[in-house]
Amino acid sequence: MKILSTPVEVLTWFDLDGTPHPHRIKLNDKELKIEQVVSVIEEKLAGNRMLIFRCQSEIKGELRSFEIKYEIGTCKWFLWKM
Repeated sequence: MKILSTPVEVLTWFDLDGTPHPHRIKLNDKELKIEQVVSVIEEKLAGNRMLIFRCQSEIKGELRSFEIKYEIGTCKWFLWKM
């Protein structure tokens, strides 16, 4: 996977406790549906808490893995690896 670190728009829903669940990503005016969230890991990067979602989606007829990061302090999403 290649590191991209690109800001993206993510359609997500939150539990009552504030846990995000990503559903779709908007990247380059295209929407990508997240088929499955494989794992969620929390990390601290330079003191910022982040959630890393390892996801799978069908891209061009092929199931591919990618990672998106959610920065908890600023509520920003990043396409991290693809």
